[in-house]
Amino acid sequence: MTKPSLKTIIGIVAILLAIAAPWLVSGYNLNLLGRFLALSLTAMGLVLLWGEGGVLSLGQGVFFGLGGYALAMHLKMNGLGADELPDFMMWSGVSKLPWWWAVFRSPIASILGVLLVPAAIAAAFSWLMFRRRIGGVYFALITQSLALAFATLLISQQGTTGGFNGLTDYHMLLGFNINDDPVKLALYWLTLAFVIGAFFGLRWLLASRFGKLLRAARDGSNRMRFLGYDPAPYKVVAFTIAAMLTGVSGAMFTLHAGVVSPALVGVVPSIEMVIWVAIGGRTYLIGGIIGALLVNFAKDKISTALPALWLYALGALFIIAVTVLPKGIAGEFEGESRFRPSKLGDMFARWREGKAAS
Repeated sequence: MTKPSLKTIIGIVAILLAIAAPWLVSGYNLNLLGRFLALSLTAMGLVLLWGEGGVLSLGQGVFFGLGGYALAMHLKMNGLGADELPDFMMWSGVSKLPWWWAVFRSPIASILGVLLVPAAIAAAFSWLMFRRRIGGVYFALITQSLALAFATLLISQQGTTGGFNGLTDYHMLLGFNINDDPVKLALYWLTLAFVIGAFFGLRWLLASRFGKLLRAARDGSNRMRFLGYDPAPYKVVAFTIAAMLTGVSGAMFTLHAGVVSPALVGVVPSIEMVIWVAIGGRTYLIGGIIGALLVNFAKDKISTALPALWLYALGALFIIAVTVLPKGIAGEFEGESRFRPSKLGDMFARWREGKAAS
């Protein structure tokens, strides 16, 4: 009988601890854990797109916002009569509900919106880009400009998007009050189920023929074309799946946080998403989860104690990830059969050697 590997044992223990978290941590920290697990869906999507596909997107905040706003619009419509408007529309002088808001009265339409709107936009956009062989820094800058444009659009349309404040003050989902403790607990477990399902689903996908061809597109697109394969469709599929995961991430975060706003979808949040993955390990799905949890918990604790220090701490984390941990946290323990206390010493020695050589 084959003994389970150390990674398998650690994974099982981590899942069991995550399941038992409601009995191990306070309600506040459980809410934070739920939020950050939702964000890890975005991180795993970036592992697929950037780490395995070699496509750096600095605009994932767009898809995060699309998923979050699609669900928040439905939540704002709950309990309103046929002729009633959300509160912020009345304050802004809007007299008639826009047609694209009316669509989201249906919970089914909202769920489909969370899944399909980010995916459809990502598929159309990426096909236009990749069929013209646009990639590298040019693709990154274009996606960054999309994030800036999207955030600006949301802020400028105060009457229909809530403007800078976004959408908040909603309570009911499918007849349940999301502020009730049992519902919060159910949302946490639902988020955890999404994370576990996405992890094993992406793991299966990357182990398949698609994953091999996606990595081939990353490592040598021209050689791949010479062998008779077009890399564009594989990158489009990766970008679309990453966008769909990010949309679900935005929707679940909206439920946990109780708000979605332009501050969560612009350029800075999109860059932070990349930093999560760089710190955790951009070619490791577990690294995406570790990075999202570690960075966001650090952000909460540091920004609470010393608000002005967080950006410096984030910059320091990114510098450490690039110089000392080029493979991220998960990559540094790749192939390790056991934890060695000298691991950190080895990493510091490599850093000093590199500094001396330069």
